Amino acid sequence: MNAGPESRDGRRETPEERADRRWNDLLQEVRVVLTGVQILFAFLLAVVFQPRFADVSDTDRALYVVTVVLASATLGALVGPVALHRILTGRQVKPQTVDWAARLTVLGLGLLLGTMTSALLLVLRAVVDDTLAAWLTVPVAGWLAVCWLLLPLWARGRAGAGRGRPDA
Repeated sequence: MNAGPESRDGRRETPEERADRRWNDLLQEVRVVLTGVQILFAFLLAVVFQPRFADVSDTDRALYVVTVVLASATLGALVGPVALHRILTGRQVKPQTVDWAARLTVLGLGLLLGTMTSALLLVLRAVVDDTLAAWLTVPVAGWLAVCWLLLPLWARGRAGAGRGRPDA
């Protein structure tokens, strides 16, 4: 164990060591989600070049555009931490860099919720009638919101607000 002061979360680490640990944790989290986003984005880009795309309805075309824009924004938010780190490396602002990168990651997860919802609706509209597609999409979107937002917020509340500054 290092000789640094003990933080509010019980770890004995310097602010720099804490920033390094948080950065490594964040990178692992982004790696998990980024691969899936890249694959989804690649499939979305390929769809427009399929012969059947010319036959899609105006509604599906608009939904496709929304989905591609959301996927692009998601990818941007999730790659953003890398750009922040690269541009700010050596400027002695790692704790702030990690904070901003964490915020971008949370934003990326929110955008991913929108991307997944619109992509699911787009695919389901091609397979089942529009009403059933909507009825299937809404609970899945709700489930994603529970898993990605409500459960983490509930767990954070259960951990207690008085236990020190949480890793954002």
